[in-house]
Amino acid sequence: MNLQRPNANEATRTSNRSRSVVPGSGICTRCIDGCRGNCEVFQASFRGRELLYPGPFGQGTAGADKNYPVDYSHLNIQGYALGADGLPEGMEGTPDTTAFPTVNTETEYGYEHKVKMKVPVFTGALGSTEIARANWEHFAVGAAISGVSLICGENVCGIDPKLELDKNGKVVESPDMRRRVEQYRAWQGDCGDIHVQMNVEDTRFGVAEYVIEKLGVESIELKWGQGAKCIGGEIKVDSLERALELQKRGYIVTPAPSLEASQAAFGDGALKEFERHSRLGFVDQEGFMAEVQRLRDLGAKGVTLKTGAYPMRELAMALKWSSDANIDLVTIDGAPGGTGMSPWRMMNEWGVPTFYLQAMTQDLCDRLAAQGAYVPDIAIAGGFSSEDHIFKVLAMGAPYTKAVCMGRALMIPGMVGKNIGRWLNGDDGNLPQTVGRYGDTVEEIFVCYETLRAEYGNRIKEIPLGAIAFYSFADKLRVGLQQLMAGSRNFRVSTISRDDVMALTEEAAKVSGIPYVMDAYREEAERIIGSGSPGALSGMYERIRPQREPALGD
Repeated sequence: MNLQRPNANEATRTSNRSRSVVPGSGICTRCIDGCRGNCEVFQASFRGRELLYPGPFGQGTAGADKNYPVDYSHLNIQGYALGADGLPEGMEGTPDTTAFPTVNTETEYGYEHKVKMKVPVFTGALGSTEIARANWEHFAVGAAISGVSLICGENVCGIDPKLELDKNGKVVESPDMRRRVEQYRAWQGDCGDIHVQMNVEDTRFGVAEYVIEKLGVESIELKWGQGAKCIGGEIKVDSLERALELQKRGYIVTPAPSLEASQAAFGDGALKEFERHSRLGFVDQEGFMAEVQRLRDLGAKGVTLKTGAYPMRELAMALKWSSDANIDLVTIDGAPGGTGMSPWRMMNEWGVPTFYLQAMTQDLCDRLAAQGAYVPDIAIAGGFSSEDHIFKVLAMGAPYTKAVCMGRALMIPGMVGKNIGRWLNGDDGNLPQTVGRYGDTVEEIFVCYETLRAEYGNRIKEIPLGAIAFYSFADKLRVGLQQLMAGSRNFRVSTISRDDVMALTEEAAKVSGIPYVMDAYREEAERIIGSGSPGALSGMYERIRPQREPALGD
C-alpha cells in the first residue's frame, strides 16, 4: 500500500511543511512552534469542522486516493485466438464477420420493467448538490442522447427554493424536479430511463407520489445510506435565511441556524456556511417489502435499490430482500467513490472497497441462484472511469452484473463541454491550448458533432455542449469496450464471463475467485501438450467456454 498522508491533501487544500512525514499520522517528523502551516491540523486549529470536507465545497468533485491492497488493476482481460460468442444467429465466426465494430454493447436490466441501454453504464445519483443542479441540463440531455439511464438523486424536492407543500407537508409542486425530469424526457429515445431516488426525507415529503402522478416517472430507486457515505446526504448553504428555511422544512442543519451563537458567528463572517444533513435510514424486511409494494401501488413500473459499502450482513439483506421483492436492479456502491460531498476522511477510511464488495456480491448471488431463487440484476459503483473497468466488472460479476454505475467520470464531460462553450464565447477567458489545438469552433472541437447533427438535424443547436461532451465520452467507452470484447471473442455483453479475466496476484485470486494468471486455462493447456495430436484443439473451445445465457435480443 502506498504511503498515506492523512494530514495533507489537495482535496482539503492542505500540505505538509516538511518533506519527512510520519506515515501513520501524517504529521511532519519535526513539528515546530512558529510554523506558518499548512497541514490539516494547522488549518483545523482555526477553521475547525470546515476541514472535514473537500473544498471549496460544491464547486468541484473529489475522490478518495487511498490505495487499497487489491483493486481492479489486479485483474487483466483474457484474449483468445479462436472462437466468437454472441454473433447473430446463423453467423459463423470468421475474419470477415468479427471486426470489432460489429460488437453489440447493449445491455438490459429489470424484472418485469425491462430497460435497455446502448452502453452498460449509467450515472450515479445526481441529487441536491450544487454541481448536479448547475450542470443538470448537460448531464440529463447527455445521458438521454447516449441511450443510458440517469439517476436523479435524493433531496431535490426538499431543497427546491420554490417548493410548494400542502398542509400535510407533502409536495404539491417542485419546479426543479419538474425541470430535471422534463429535460431528460425531451431527448429520451428507446434506451435508458430516469430513476428518482428516495431517502427518508423524500419519503416524508411524498416525492414518489409527486413524480409518479404528476411527472410520469416510471422508476423509483430506494436508498440505503450512501449519501455522504453512511451518514446521510448533505449540502452546504451560504445564506442564513436559506439555512433557516431548510431547518423549518425538517432537515438537520448544523450549526443550528436558529441559535443566537450561530447567527452571531455568521454575522461576524467567521461562520461562512451551514450544513444540511439527511437522516440515517433504518431497514427491516417487513418495512422494505411494504415500501416496495406501496411504490408499485402508486404506479411505479420499476423499483430499484441503491446500497453502499456496508459489510456482508447488510449486503446479504439487500440481496435477499430484493430477491423476495423482485427488485429490478440493485446498485452496490463500494468505497472509496464519492463526488466530494462526503467527509474527506470518511471517503478514505470508511466502508468495504469496491473489489472486495463485488466479490462478496458474487458469492451471495451464487448462493441465491443455487437455492433456485430470483437473483436481481446487479450494477456495481465505486470509482470507475474507463472501458476496461466496465469489462472487468461485467466479467467478474457474470452473469448477474449488467452495468457499471459511474459518478465523477460522467460528470466531468458535462462540465468540460459547458466550459468549452464559455471559453468560445469569451465569457470565461480564451480557449486553453488543450482545447484550442483542435480548432476554434464547436464543429472542429467536438469529434461527434456531425454524428449528432446527422441524427438530430437543426435540433443540434438545442443540445448543450456539456451533453455533446457526455455523448463523446460515452462513445469512447462504447468503442473501447467493443475492442476489448472483440479481443476476448465476446460479441454481446451477455456472453462475457468470469473466464474472460485473470488475477495477476494470488491475493486478488483469493478474494475474487478469479483464476490466478498461472492457473487460468492450465488444464486445457496441459491437455493440448499431453495429447500429441494435431487435432487436439477440436472441440476444445466449446469445452473451455460453455454455452452462455441467451443474448439480448435472441
